[in-house]
Amino acid sequence: MKIGILGTGNIGKTLTRRLSAAGHEVKAANSRGPETIEADVLASGGRAVTAAEAVVDVDAVILSMPFARIPQVAPLIAKVPADTVVIDTSNYFPHQDNGIAAIEAGQAESVWVAKLLGRPIVKAWNSVGAESFAHRNKPAGSADRISLHRVRQCARA
Repeated sequence: MKIGILGTGNIGKTLTRRLSAAGHEVKAANSRGPETIEADVLASGGRAVTAAEAVVDVDAVILSMPFARIPQVAPLIAKVPADTVVIDTSNYFPHQDNGIAAIEAGQAESVWVAKLLGRPIVKAWNSVGAESFAHRNKPAGSADRISLHRVRQCARA
């Protein structure tokens, strides 16, 4: 796959490393410019590009930035073809994201992002700590493998 990653923080750099090591064509961008992306992030074959370049000719775009910065990339995402999958790794933190009224009123983060971007999104890689995600991966069948389980909540009358 061709993948563009916007953000090279803890999750973004781990995804750049892992996805390029798995054979995907990965373009990574951050808000400071391609020259600021560390060489170890690109060691598996990822390529440093500008944010505008990261979203061109890709099968998927991964948003891996602080939640409050997603509005800044909305204009870039508006140019992405409808069949390109947009994946959001962020989490809302009221103390650092300046309190977003709709979310504070109960709107799901993913709904807020989808409305802001004007398209469906996939929420992924945001339910495990960055340190565990980067360093505790184990193959299927390993006794010490970590995993995430979906918890279903049922409404009660």
